[in-house]
Amino acid sequence: MIAQNIAHAAVQAGHNVLFTTAAQLLLDLGSQESARGLDQRLRHYCNRIGLIVIDEIGYLSYDNRNADLLFQVVSRRYEKRSVVLTTNLTFSDWPTVFPNAACTTALIDRLVHHSEIISIESKSYRAREAEEAKPTRRKPKS
Repeated sequence: MIAQNIAHAAVQAGHNVLFTTAAQLLLDLGSQESARGLDQRLRHYCNRIGLIVIDEIGYLSYDNRNADLLFQVVSRRYEKRSVVLTTNLTFSDWPTVFPNAACTTALIDRLVHHSEIISIESKSYRAREAEEAKPTRRKPKS
């Protein structure tokens, strides 16, 4: 929700914004059949969009190609355009979803430089809402 609000504020301020999941982004980039097609899509994500919000980093594991594609997006945008990422993992857990340790370290390095990190440590909104929606059990009569 915080990422959505940041994206909304950027749109209201006149910026070009894309909100996408990591899976959608990597599926689009990975589906490019030629080097030229891939370069065009990378230019789209890296040069034409003022703010890109990439949601759900870490919900799925990435193979080397997808990890490299995500690194390219972050690296090309580094110090030029804004990136907001959402994840359910701490940075120390990223090697569990990214196969290449060097790529992961370089990715995190670029992300944390000049960044604001918001860490939320509480029950998820959905889990809390599900708990509240449970009917209360009646105690059996003695």
